[in-house]
Amino acid sequence: MVGWRIKLGRIFGIEIDLHFSWFVIAILLTISLAGYLYQVNSGWSAAMVWAAAIVAALAFFAAILLHELSHAAVARVRGVQVPSITLFALGGLAHISRDTTDARTEFWMSLAGPVTSVLIGLVALGCARLLGWNFDATPDSPGMVMLVWFGFINITLAAFNMIPGFPLDGGRVLRAIIWWWTGNQVRATRVAATLGQIVAFGFIFFGFLSFISGGGFGGLWLAFIGWFLADAARSAAFETTVTERLRGVRVRDVMSRDCATVERGTSISDVAEEVLRTGRRCFFVIDGGRVAGMVTPQEVRAVPRDRWSITPAAQAMQPVERLHHVEADAPVTEALDMIAGQDVNQLPVFDHGQLRGVISRGRILYLLSTRAELAA
Repeated sequence: MVGWRIKLGRIFGIEIDLHFSWFVIAILLTISLAGYLYQVNSGWSAAMVWAAAIVAALAFFAAILLHELSHAAVARVRGVQVPSITLFALGGLAHISRDTTDARTEFWMSLAGPVTSVLIGLVALGCARLLGWNFDATPDSPGMVMLVWFGFINITLAAFNMIPGFPLDGGRVLRAIIWWWTGNQVRATRVAATLGQIVAFGFIFFGFLSFISGGGFGGLWLAFIGWFLADAARSAAFETTVTERLRGVRVRDVMSRDCATVERGTSISDVAEEVLRTGRRCFFVIDGGRVAGMVTPQEVRAVPRDRWSITPAAQAMQPVERLHHVEADAPVTEALDMIAGQDVNQLPVFDHGQLRGVISRGRILYLLSTRAELAA
């Protein structure tokens, strides 16, 4: 679920991202809706049809955002922070800062999204009814078609998300129920993720079966949904395995304390030579006896090679106040999430405001490998 994303901005302090799959579904959805509008009334102009289809598709994804913000609102009420939301092909994903600590919180967080989608759908259909639409009649204007379609697709979204397969909301509700019943969050996640993969492969099978039987585009759509769900369920299962193997490990247990340092005036060419000689991937820049920033191969590459010899480390470094960092007593899974989310190879480690070391992606993966060998 990480993959390639575009950052859109922040709402209520929550970062909003777009996953690459959003564009695929946005295009397919717009084309499908335009085709439906042509079927309703072939006399409407192409400009009117495509404008209505685009507006309706954008409104739908705005509804998905409200769906995810409702998850975030319940999470915050229950004391769980949501730093970001990613909108993807079938909906969205609210990224929480830590796992929920009880099944009840998980249950209400998961249920909030589908309830919001149903309410949005009912409001849209209610407005259409007040404007003269009858349930058994075909809407007679692009605006009415959009409103009715918007109402039904939000109710459909809620129903789809309640399918009991992780990581859909229904799968999360199922996980919360199993978690409450067994008292074991890991086992509950594995059961829900396994069921999610079964549901996903069912979608893929019936989608391709429908396609080769003449179902056309609808079959491919169902297969694509299945592929996406299977990938998400596998990711959830893998994340659960990683979390279990790293349970109880703190950042201070894994971090490196013997961090290399360079003076602020050290040239980038000397830093590059040290990287090649020792394989070190980060250097703290010292200015007046204190740590002023950090230089990694990424900062070295950002400097034109012909300027390496005349560029001091202090000019190329990431200043310490801009560095993403992690606390020494934080769970190592938190550091791993930050490394993946920020797409960096290492993080500085602070302890009560003092820089104590660095934790790298490589050391965490080595720990995972070692623990996997002992668990085999």
